[in-house]
Amino acid sequence: MTSPAQLASLEGQQYLVLRPRTNVSDVYRAEQRSALGRMDAPHPHTEHVTLRAFHEPERRDELLAVIREWAVAQRPIEVVAEAVDVFPTPWQVVILRLRRTPSIVSAYSNLSAALETTDFRRLDERSTADWTFHLSVIYAKTLAPAAWTELSHKSRRSLSSRPAETISEAEFVWYEDGVEHAEVIPLGIPAFR
Repeated sequence: MTSPAQLASLEGQQYLVLRPRTNVSDVYRAEQRSALGRMDAPHPHTEHVTLRAFHEPERRDELLAVIREWAVAQRPIEVVAEAVDVFPTPWQVVILRLRRTPSIVSAYSNLSAALETTDFRRLDERSTADWTFHLSVIYAKTLAPAAWTELSHKSRRSLSSRPAETISEAEFVWYEDGVEHAEVIPLGIPAFR
């Protein structure tokens, strides 16, 4: 995120994300360009798949230790883009929906298990069965109902090519003092500290 308003709204939050870099990234960027060509809207400046969101500004190091432990046991994650879709009102977000591959479902489920015994404050957490794996393309929450309906209908479609890639690292992102910070965490590799 780059705008001061977006950064201020994220202050004190942390996110564990996956960052596609090849095939899925290419499709994402094309879809975002197309969506932004139809309307100017807030949007992520870097493609990412959110696995969890937290609000733990005082216990960030403790949270990061749990995530590092999860990452050591986690194998690389296959992501496959299957459709351009939306989260309906009240969210009004155009998304690139991902297939529920065994590796991404397992990663989310294993992370849930790792967090189960903690009391970290998690934001908008869903069960593995209820989570939609996705990349947010644009945030259209401020659109009027008629404009949102039109954008929603024009955006939704299945992807015939099903671009895929395997991601071998996660990224822990946090927002502090109006700045985005990040640490890359390899999957399946012990951290030496």
